[in-house]
Amino acid sequence: MTADLAGMSEREYFAHVAKRLGMFVVGSRLAGVEGFLDGYDQHALRHGGPGLSGWREWLVARRGQDCNHGWHGQVRHIALPDGWEQWELTREEEVKVIEVLFTLLDEFLAAREASAARGA
Repeated sequence: MTADLAGMSEREYFAHVAKRLGMFVVGSRLAGVEGFLDGYDQHALRHGGPGLSGWREWLVARRGQDCNHGWHGQVRHIALPDGWEQWELTREEEVKVIEVLFTLLDEFLAAREASAARGA
């Protein structure tokens, strides 16, 4: 049975992507996941959707600290709180960052859904 990707909520869609990452991102590497999300964001914005608007700001608030990184670096800071020294991570670090990224993305989307339901 194939999934109805178009009929899924954003949370359902990204949960589906996370479970089947290799179907959406060749090699299941972090750079590919980041590119996939950036592309998703730009496509949504161009077609009237919210995309990932507010994502970086939400991550900064979640982390409780800002820096000069975009959302990619904010996720790394949260996933690797003991620090990371370069953008090229080890495979183990990448796996951890990808796992945390999808958890954070789900939390962000849940908060956005709740806010929309309250009419905020």
